[in-house]
Amino acid sequence: MARYCESVCRLCRRENLKMYLKGDRCYTDKCAIERRPYPPGQHGQGRVKFSEYGVQLREKQKVKRMYGLLEAGFRHAYANAAASKGKTGENLLQTLELRLDNVVFRMGFADTRNEARQLVRHGHFKVNGRKVNIPSYQCRVGEVVELKERSKKVARIAEALEAVDRRGVPAWLELDKAAQKGTVRTSPAREDITMPIQEQLIVELYSK
Repeated sequence: MARYCESVCRLCRRENLKMYLKGDRCYTDKCAIERRPYPPGQHGQGRVKFSEYGVQLREKQKVKRMYGLLEAGFRHAYANAAASKGKTGENLLQTLELRLDNVVFRMGFADTRNEARQLVRHGHFKVNGRKVNIPSYQCRVGEVVELKERSKKVARIAEALEAVDRRGVPAWLELDKAAQKGTVRTSPAREDITMPIQEQLIVELYSK
């Protein structure tokens, strides 16, 4: 499976947005975008004027990198959103939010989506009592995501849960910290996604 293996701090700097891709480090003064708030590369500090296409492309790249997807996975998510009823842009964000790796991250079992994806891949979680190791699995309303019994002893997961109060759990999810499990209460609404995303630009880009 292909994956991005380079510095994730470069991605935040490229999009000029703190996307919290490195967990705890992003909350300190060591955060790269705080120290070097300009795009990476030798021309990063020069003036850049984007065309209409460039603005749309940057928005798509930002959301794709925020959720840790490559182009094929993101395009597949968009195709599913376009085929569903309702607004395509909002459907896309809902599809991305309901991915199992994102739900694990939002519940606080991991500090970053990359870490959550790895935990899912390694089979640490069950959905409604059944082991699921597919990060792109679409969670449904009412489903319970919980740690496997032996995974409750993993120190890294316990540390992440201890720090969950700092980041908070979205209203559409419910976390039982003591039992180390959570429930998808409702589908995420547009107002529940607080990151600065202009999904209409992505729809315009793929509609060309």
